[in-house]
Amino acid sequence: MRKIAIVGAGESGAQLALGLQRDGYAVTLLSDRSAAQIRTGKVMSSQCMFSTALDAEAHLGTALTEFYDSGSVPDINSIRLRVEAEEPIEWQAPLDGPARSIDQRIKSALWIETFVAGGGDFRIEKVTPRMLEELARDYELVIVSTGKGEIGQIFPRDKAKSPFDRPQRVLALNYVTSSSSTEPEGDAIRMSMAPGVGEFFTFPGLTVSGPCRMMVFEGMVGGPMDRWTDVGSPEEQLERSLEILRDHFPHETENFVGAELTDSGATLLGRITPTVRSAVGELDNGKLVFGLGDAVVLNDPLTGQGSNNATLAAKYYLDSIVRRGQQPFDRAWMERTFDEFWRGWGQWAVEWTNDLLKPRRDHQQTLLREAAGHPALAASIVGGFDDPRTSYPWWFDPTAAADFMQARKEDDTAVFDIRDFRGALGQFATGVTVVTTVAADGRKVGMTANSFTSVSMEPPLVLWCPSKRAPSLGDFEDATHFAINILASDQHVLSRQFATPASDKFAGAETTEGIAGVPLLDGAVATFQCRTVSRHDAGDHVIYVGEVESYNYDGGAPLVFHAGKYHATASHPDF
Repeated sequence: MRKIAIVGAGESGAQLALGLQRDGYAVTLLSDRSAAQIRTGKVMSSQCMFSTALDAEAHLGTALTEFYDSGSVPDINSIRLRVEAEEPIEWQAPLDGPARSIDQRIKSALWIETFVAGGGDFRIEKVTPRMLEELARDYELVIVSTGKGEIGQIFPRDKAKSPFDRPQRVLALNYVTSSSSTEPEGDAIRMSMAPGVGEFFTFPGLTVSGPCRMMVFEGMVGGPMDRWTDVGSPEEQLERSLEILRDHFPHETENFVGAELTDSGATLLGRITPTVRSAVGELDNGKLVFGLGDAVVLNDPLTGQGSNNATLAAKYYLDSIVRRGQQPFDRAWMERTFDEFWRGWGQWAVEWTNDLLKPRRDHQQTLLREAAGHPALAASIVGGFDDPRTSYPWWFDPTAAADFMQARKEDDTAVFDIRDFRGALGQFATGVTVVTTVAADGRKVGMTANSFTSVSMEPPLVLWCPSKRAPSLGDFEDATHFAINILASDQHVLSRQFATPASDKFAGAETTEGIAGVPLLDGAVATFQCRTVSRHDAGDHVIYVGEVESYNYDGGAPLVFHAGKYHATASHPDF
């Protein structure tokens, strides 16, 4: 049984500990506080878990289903956005799946208690670098999931991934109840942006005393909302919060009439410098420790990605540890594991959040303004909160933004509601492929697709259907050959990687060269090398028909996609 120590029992550390415990690892979890101290202490975050992160919780086995099933945690079904201006922009759009918010004090305390009840080794220690050296001698892998104190400095700052060297916002957080009977959109996140001032957002959740509403203020440093330094008590903080609402977000004032703090620990003040660090820390004795969560990727709370990032990171790490089997947890493995998380999720959340900390560019202002009259565009903007990868490249590039905006406007005039129609089509379970080719200039090209099927046995024909808006479509049009790589169940990272715009989608992917130089993905359960024999116009897609010139298959469990989620195959119980 492999021995692993995890320092920090927050969102990432506690969930990884539980996932590893479930999979049979001997885990020691260390925290500077007990479950009881966490539950009765101060709030730690303003967290809202979106659908993708909630799915990751379920994968880790840490979902708090007793709260979800009982209805004590309200579903958050939409986001209402308001941009303050001479003529304010205001609109609301649904989330693809419900989001939920539970006070991290509840979650962390319960996770620790669950870990202990399952026989886990839980220790209350304030871990120092010297103690890390002792742990690294006694355990096969030491993971640090907290950036507090001296141990946070073990991981060097990655300057290339950390554009800010100081805080961009001053944060103030309150958990409150309110006697207001006028509050609209109770199941929505309401986010207000005041250019040059800052942001305010609020959403419903569950705290230690019951249902609450979370108030989050993000003031520009040195700006009109940077008014917290003289606050001396939680009550003074709430009073100052209501003053700032009246001054800068008056449309929210009536929603917090009679607001009261939920408990004595229901406030938080802080300033965060968004930072990405190297995930591998080297101790004085030469031993290595592995960074996780906020220890290595610290986001500003503006987009609510902190807890989501932590949960997704725990999932990536768990999958990588399990795949490692009995091989050593060396530096190369640590770097590769973090790189998988970074490429698959982290970089997109970080870049998107960092961009929202900056003033809106012209094309972004146009996107926000046009969204008021085009529900499909508004839904796409809102979708970035659940999955920041969906905001690329159109949120960042003016040309891509114009094309994307036009496409979403066309969606609004389609015969069916596009989102609902896509949901219906998603009930047909498919395999997942990455289709690859080589560009005229020698670049490797690839995209994820599940629109693949056999057409004919003699001659051997297959087809797939790329979108006309796919950035790499031109490369496929110019190529004589392509390859269909049917992904294995453990290649979901590759599926996401090839589905998201990136300068090098093949980073970290092992390939061999096929016919006409087309790259073939190692580890695929089957590969078909094809010569393009025809293309057919089909609405907003193109049908590519290819003649199979070579194929191979090693078998194994394929990756399955159904209802917008990845699945693994299992034998039907009736057979």
